[in-house]
Amino acid sequence: MIFKAVGDGRPYPDHGHVSAKDWVDVPPRQVRLDELVTTKRTLDLDHLLAQDSTFFGDLFAHVVEYEGVLYLEDGLHRAVRAALQQRPVLHARVLTVR
Repeated sequence: MIFKAVGDGRPYPDHGHVSAKDWVDVPPRQVRLDELVTTKRTLDLDHLLAQDSTFFGDLFAHVVEYEGVLYLEDGLHRAVRAALQQRPVLHARVLTVR
């Protein structure tokens, strides 16, 4: 299995980070794919295959750590690309929410 689990929705409280600008102060780090729980069940194939999918957004995926669980909030296409390239880790901004 690529991810720890496939979720549907965000089980954590609102954290107020909605735009890439809000996330810029959260430092990126490596996260193992098998430790992530997705918050989306589906992926748009056009988005996955687009050459410029990160051109207008953050270069890093967005992960929320809540109650010891890492939730992949944004960047599912990056995570799937990493898995397809047989890379076990993803660079992501990890925000801890209490």
